[in-house]
Amino acid sequence: MRNLWIESWSAPFVVSKEGQIHHIDDVEGFIAEKEGKPIGLITYMITNAECEVTSINSLEEGFGAGISLMNRLEESVKDVGCIRLWVMTTNDNLNALRFYQKRGYRLVAIHRDAMTYVRKLKPDLPLIGMDDIPLRDMIELEKILS
Repeated sequence: MRNLWIESWSAPFVVSKEGQIHHIDDVEGFIAEKEGKPIGLITYMITNAECEVTSINSLEEGFGAGISLMNRLEESVKDVGCIRLWVMTTNDNLNALRFYQKRGYRLVAIHRDAMTYVRKLKPDLPLIGMDDIPLRDMIELEKILS
């Protein structure tokens, strides 16, 4: 998991809203497998009755790993009393925005220029993100669990 986080997120930690740092050693998670081989990973943190998705990675596209992992997480956190599931993504990650909204997540906040702070912790992050979109903001999405 550590190597995957370093490869995907440029460090063994991710930065959430308001500069909250989550280290790989402090999160829980699930791995999706196909024929004994990992094809996806989701990590999360529970605080009070809220669960933050700290990372989700699909290592092989087209097998539904992301969907399966999100479904498993939702059921697991409901069982322990979580009522809110939320996630942060960057403004350039249109695939993530599509993925979450199709699963009932709603946009609740835009953290303007949040990537300026993140770059202080991860100076190798590019200024331009996916699809040549300037990488500036973090977007918060939530799903209220019933």
